[in-house]
Amino acid sequence: MAPEPADCEVLVVGAGPAGSACAQMLARAGLDVLLVDRQDFPREKVCGDGLIPDAQCALARLGVLDAVLARATTASHVACVAPRGWRVEVPANLAVLPRRELDEIVRRAAVEAGARWFAPARFEAPLADAAGRVAGARLRLADGTVIGLRTRWTVLATGAAAPPLLAADMCGRRAPSGVALRGYVRNEAVAGRSRQLEVVWHRALRRGYGWIFPCGAGVFNIGVGLLHGPAGIEPDLNLRELFATFTSMHAPARELMQGGCLQGELKGAPLRCSLEGVCWSRPGLLVAGEAAGSTYSFTGEGIGKALETGMLAAEAIAGAGTAGDAAVGRHYEAALKALKPRFAAYEHANRVNNHPWIADLVIWRAQRSPGILRRLSGVLDESYNPGQLVTARGLLRLLLPVS
Repeated sequence: MAPEPADCEVLVVGAGPAGSACAQMLARAGLDVLLVDRQDFPREKVCGDGLIPDAQCALARLGVLDAVLARATTASHVACVAPRGWRVEVPANLAVLPRRELDEIVRRAAVEAGARWFAPARFEAPLADAAGRVAGARLRLADGTVIGLRTRWTVLATGAAAPPLLAADMCGRRAPSGVALRGYVRNEAVAGRSRQLEVVWHRALRRGYGWIFPCGAGVFNIGVGLLHGPAGIEPDLNLRELFATFTSMHAPARELMQGGCLQGELKGAPLRCSLEGVCWSRPGLLVAGEAAGSTYSFTGEGIGKALETGMLAAEAIAGAGTAGDAAVGRHYEAALKALKPRFAAYEHANRVNNHPWIADLVIWRAQRSPGILRRLSGVLDESYNPGQLVTARGLLRLLLPVS
């Protein structure tokens, strides 16, 4: 049995992309870092597993992109399918790697950089000093033992689940921004002719979307996602029913499921989007990754920005020197606020999910316009503001000739 973890300079709770990226950067800076997670690794994680350009850029900064791409399935296009069945192939630099493998690569890189690792250990609550500053955390170990660790800084990178945020008094909104359900299906017959990612909108998906992403070796990640609309998440939503709808109404999904073998169970998870619904910092503690709302609305993509927020948290802590808590908090919050316009653009573009006729219009026009196709490609590499597609002016421009 591994010895109990010891006190450290920085405790990073959660070894997903944000936590492991943060731990690696802090270890590189020479700090004594302890990285913990409630599960041992490798472990499953509900996700579409897609790696778009921002994720690949962040992985390159961490020095692990080559290792990731060596195991990933790469693709040059994502097929966008409209409710009326129109289809357009959007060029992009894409890859797919199951989170079980991706997260282990990033976690291992943090350990190789010098971070200490301990799991399983579940975050129970922060420890506070006499002034109310977070000075460590209580962790529950696998045998039920609860220990207290003293640390100068704690980084909470625990994902979208509300309980850790509530325990740390950082949760501004319990309800998630969205939900998703995914499964892995092996179908060798389909693998030979389906090599690109596919995203599908349809009215029957109730303001949501479906996806099919190739993972290699005849395995596909197939799932459905639903992001909040004006009225929030429908209280009677049944994700399994939504998944069944997708795999019956969309012919490629139907073929994949009917001729394939489900690998394990269908699994669902909440999503936190748009850097909203949570406090980002308090003295002695920073919140990063999906716990901070690092997933984009509209696309549901979150790996790249989770990695980025983890690195921003590390930079704020490592660069503070003797400047104190207030300077660290200001530095980190300013960095996240600088990202807010991007998140706001994707939040605005979520109208496509709420009004599927917009997807019909955009995809119909993209079939006929290289200019609009370039805009859609720019949505994926962040060179084009997706919110501009759904403004009144943007929709009007879709009706006009574009070269």
